[in-house]
Amino acid sequence: LNISPGNLYYHFRNKEDIIRSIFDLYESHLNAGFQPFKASQLNMGLLVSYFDTMFETVWKFRFMYNNLPDILSRDDELARRYQKTQKEALSRSCAILRGLRDEGILAIEDERIQPLADTMRMIACFWIDYKQTHVHKESVTKAFLYEGLLRVIMLFKTYATEQHMTIFVRLEQHYQALLNSYKTVSVEDAAIAI
Repeated sequence: LNISPGNLYYHFRNKEDIIRSIFDLYESHLNAGFQPFKASQLNMGLLVSYFDTMFETVWKFRFMYNNLPDILSRDDELARRYQKTQKEALSRSCAILRGLRDEGILAIEDERIQPLADTMRMIACFWIDYKQTHVHKESVTKAFLYEGLLRVIMLFKTYATEQHMTIFVRLEQHYQALLNSYKTVSVEDAAIAI
């Protein structure tokens, strides 16, 4: 931020206060992005917006996801808020999955909806940690995140109905193109740095 610690602490009491303020933004971002849809709204753009929200949240708040267990272990109030926020996000994700099932886009039994939503959340929340523990000294990039997003789409495809499989193929192509563009940019940036 190019400001002194003294200037920063004029606005915030301590580190916990800073993190809680960032968490307020995180909650707002999640709440705005995962709203259930009406049947008439369902289209490719809406699905892209859901996937974008999922991984843009991880990108925007990556410092938090990268240190989540540590951050939550230091602040019981924040840990309770995080669990409440995640429970609400899981509930909204389940409602979205039920809507996709009711529209005939997914073929999934009721008892599998919550585990699917929870698995998507697990991939989103811990993808950065997973990648960093399996790739030596590589910085977090948007390409990292698009790899995780493609894994989530791969899960979705296993439940796609035959007549709607093309939607998920198109989603996969869309995000693969974005992944490729970020990988190209990363290679060019590395060449410039050398």
